Amino acid sequence: MELSINNVSKSYKQNKALSGFTLSFSPGVYALLGPNGSGKSTLMNIITGNLKKDSGVITYNGKDISKMGMEYLSLLGYMPQYPGIYLQFTAEEYLYYIAALKGVKDPVEQITEVLREVELDDVRSMKTSTFSGGMKQRLALAQAVIGDPKILLLDEPTAGLDPKQRIAIRNYISRISFNKIVIIATHVVSDIEYIAKTAIFLKKGVITDCGAPSELAKKAAGDVWSIRCGADEVTAYQNRYKVINIQSDGADVNLRVLSYTKPTDNAKPEAPTLEDEYIRVFAN
Repeated sequence: MELSINNVSKSYKQNKALSGFTLSFSPGVYALLGPNGSGKSTLMNIITGNLKKDSGVITYNGKDISKMGMEYLSLLGYMPQYPGIYLQFTAEEYLYYIAALKGVKDPVEQITEVLREVELDDVRSMKTSTFSGGMKQRLALAQAVIGDPKILLLDEPTAGLDPKQRIAIRNYISRISFNKIVIIATHVVSDIEYIAKTAIFLKKGVITDCGAPSELAKKAAGDVWSIRCGADEVTAYQNRYKVINIQSDGADVNLRVLSYTKPTDNAKPEAPTLEDEYIRVFAN
């Protein structure tokens, strides 16, 4: 199973949203990382066919997706960043509706399972108009996986979820990725650091780096430091360095900073994370 994107570009008037995007995807989790306007949602919408590309070719197992029609659409599951949910339905009714649109036969067992996985089984008979933002977010994920799609596209899937729900959802995504191509666009680096096999850094529509999260994190080695200082010194450090984290213990303050050279005599080197590398790449 392979989804190949070759030299895909897209512009909005004078703004180049994607420029020559080229990458191949096989089963597993891929993370699209980048600031607002980097082209993440544009790419997702082009893959789903919701947006027309200006140039380039996308193929699935060697077939041009523009010529596959419903054969290709039946392979897709999509969770948009701002999902629209019919508020007059219960959670269960909504998923039955989505299953009918996807042509899923006898979806009872599948709907029961996915409601349990997204922790909505106890509210399956409640109107979605009564749901919180986080509940609607989990229901949007549920509708995306109905029908067992081979290509699953998730735009900010953990937005609005509490830490416990985020862990449950990312573990669920990881489990179902064994036989799917899962592409996640997100700003929450920690949510994909340990489940993505490949992280893709996008900046102004161009891939600036791509690789295993652990390997990308290593690129920040030697540039991440911890500094212990007084509260009255924090602003000065912020003016001089990229401060990633500020933690006060009531007496002094612990700073995590990015610097290409040792910032102070008392600075201690820290093991880098993917978030450190993300900040290093997208700081400016």
